[in-house]
Amino acid sequence: MTTRLIEPLPGTLDATVVVPGSKSITNRALVVAALAEGTSVLSGALHADDTDAMAAALSALGVKVSTEAGTGALRVEGVSGVVPAGPADLDARLSGTTARFLLPLLALGSGRYRLDGAPPLRRRPMGPLVSALTDLGAEVEEAGRDHLPLTVLGRGLVGGSVRLPGSMSSQFVSGLLMSAPAMARGLHVELEPPVVSRPYLSLTTATMAAFGVTVEGDVDQGLTVAPGVYRGRHFEIEPDASAASYFFAAAALCGGRVRVPGLSATSAQGDLAFLDILVAMGAKVHREAAALEVTGGDELRGVDVDMADCSDMAQTLAAVAVFASSPTRIRGIGFIRAKETD
Repeated sequence: MTTRLIEPLPGTLDATVVVPGSKSITNRALVVAALAEGTSVLSGALHADDTDAMAAALSALGVKVSTEAGTGALRVEGVSGVVPAGPADLDARLSGTTARFLLPLLALGSGRYRLDGAPPLRRRPMGPLVSALTDLGAEVEEAGRDHLPLTVLGRGLVGGSVRLPGSMSSQFVSGLLMSAPAMARGLHVELEPPVVSRPYLSLTTATMAAFGVTVEGDVDQGLTVAPGVYRGRHFEIEPDASAASYFFAAAALCGGRVRVPGLSATSAQGDLAFLDILVAMGAKVHREAAALEVTGGDELRGVDVDMADCSDMAQTLAAVAVFASSPTRIRGIGFIRAKETD
């Protein structure tokens, strides 16, 4: 066992932190690049358990995914919307995005595909996605009653219209949207309100658009994807806003300055809303075209905030709130009981 000694900072911060690539964008880009026509190179991709799980699962499916020496970029040879035939066994490990993004993709293929994961992932719900795929004509065998492991008997998806609850997880919707261009009739998705984690849906549609597929409509009126094919390309993945939040929080707590290059105010990552919360608490935020900087203020104030759109930041805020001069109330996060952040 390794022992690490953590010592208090001797003074205020003055740091520039290079944050790894976004997990959310990396796993979306991997799925889209796998379905694309041609080869894609994903620069700045995150190399961590969740993204490794996605890359390994795609490889097990027959998609060629490799890491470029020196740069660490991921190279993906797309299948032009034609999913390699089964049988195949895929392991999502602990990755919710891998499980929920790949289940619709497996239904596009032909043959038998088994999708499983580690015990904690087996406890996370898959029911709404299974129901939606069944409504679209997929055949899914459930060994775990709306949980992994699941077996898909793939025979392609024609597409059509489907309705999902918006209050549990945006990952169900994102998975369907990303596979939709390979459906013969495309896809129309309606969400039952309330809809949580809206920025993650924006992240999905932005990634799809970068590879040449447009999602029409909006979350409240319905989202529509026409049949088509993604185009392979070089795609730059920006730093992870969730990972950056801890360093921004450190500046707010300890005083001084923390700068994260590669992130900008125009990013689609919803977790950057955490910066607005820090401002409300008394910190200062400087936004540049290619960097974000947080400077601690004189005093931290408590806030009352709805975090339904950036629920992963609730725990970071809780750590900061302990040091505020007044209480903090966090609302809108009941749905994270079904996430690994419970």
